[in-house]
Amino acid sequence: MSIVGACMVPHPPIILPEVGGGEEEKISATAAAYRAAMAEMAALKPEVLLISTPHSILYADYFHISPGRGARGTMKQFRAPGVRFDVDYDEALVRAICEEADAIGLPAGTEGERDASLDHGTMIPLYFAQEQPALRALPIVRISLSGLPLEEQYRFGMCIRRAVDKLGRRAVFIGSGDLSHKCRAEGPYGFAPEGPEYDRRLTDVMARAAFGELLDFNEHFLEKAAECGHRSFIIMAGALDGLAVRAGEMTHEDTFGVGYGECAYTVTAEDEERHFADAHRKRKLAGLEAMREAEDAYVRLARLSLETYVKTGKELERDAYPADLTEEMRNRQAGTFVSVHKDGQLRGCIGTIGPTTGCIADEIVQNAVSAASRDPRFFPIQIPELPYLEISVDVLGETEPIDSTDELDVKRYGVIVSSGHKRGLLLPNLDGVDTIEEQVRIAMQKGGIRPGDKNIRYERFEVVRHH
Repeated sequence: MSIVGACMVPHPPIILPEVGGGEEEKISATAAAYRAAMAEMAALKPEVLLISTPHSILYADYFHISPGRGARGTMKQFRAPGVRFDVDYDEALVRAICEEADAIGLPAGTEGERDASLDHGTMIPLYFAQEQPALRALPIVRISLSGLPLEEQYRFGMCIRRAVDKLGRRAVFIGSGDLSHKCRAEGPYGFAPEGPEYDRRLTDVMARAAFGELLDFNEHFLEKAAECGHRSFIIMAGALDGLAVRAGEMTHEDTFGVGYGECAYTVTAEDEERHFADAHRKRKLAGLEAMREAEDAYVRLARLSLETYVKTGKELERDAYPADLTEEMRNRQAGTFVSVHKDGQLRGCIGTIGPTTGCIADEIVQNAVSAASRDPRFFPIQIPELPYLEISVDVLGETEPIDSTDELDVKRYGVIVSSGHKRGLLLPNLDGVDTIEEQVRIAMQKGGIRPGDKNIRYERFEVVRHH
């Protein structure tokens, strides 16, 4: 046996009559779709429910699977203490998932639990599942998301599928998650244009069961959309890797300014054309190779320096510099920053505000090594990561003091915020930093400067960015 079905479902507490007090009628279509999805899952006669939730403990670099024999939960925080749940965990399946993840070096396990009680991202799907006699007493596996790249969420789902296959379980996967929290201006989280755009794109992808397209969403777009369940849906998709599915009707509501989407999937057969992670990786590698071929001399030098150090542990010697260095690189002094991204996420960024070496080329070589191995926010870059890295180099112009942040432009100028010996810098034109206020706040945070400091001084600078 294996995974026989799956469904993506939302988890608004207000959907429960015990919580909504009549307001649940405003999303009655969502409740009706919920019941239809659970009835479809019950008809598949599963032996275990797998539930991925954004509201259990979440780690940046680790997938947490709830440990122990079982757990309890109540909706008392939503003024409905009488809504209670008491579930058993499938401990053997939990162990098998951990083993499969460990076998491919994916960080996952049962360590680090802080609160054993069930979260509402788990309990609301259980509320509707337990209306079905065939689902009422089933053991569950509660699965948390992580901050790792989207492709890693998919690979984790594949580990879950292999564990289910190994133990011969007949399983249903419930991907719990709301869509955007910024669909309407009158909603509790306000409006962002990315909100309805995310919901439109996501519901289209899920209605077609085109799960590979989930991996193409930009991380910064997801952040601006304030989505809740994207990673949950990707883990579910990974658990369905290589399986053909029949998709039910896709439903969507955003009555309260938060998107609620539902769709049920029944597995029909194996399908070699639906190994989406493999296809995505091939496309990504092809794109990265094309990008590498278009890199200029600044980025080529940074990449050569970084790769030399990661592979050998030694810094690039001057006589090994490429022959195509520009005159500026050889003869001008300037501060530089080397930024490294992987899977759309920052992987390392180190630089110098002013020159510390004899020329820009030396500055780049030095900072590329530091970005790869000395950024305290990240583990050192490893050899298997090298083909997946995107590198940029910023060459800094002269800094100039300014009297007010009104003289900044988040796209044009970087900022240096100083107070005494504390100093924080942020480059210009960064993804996800759209306002001067954000730029200054982050620079202050990096420099350990508190809001309200009376001794703050500002400087601005321009950069030439090389990709």
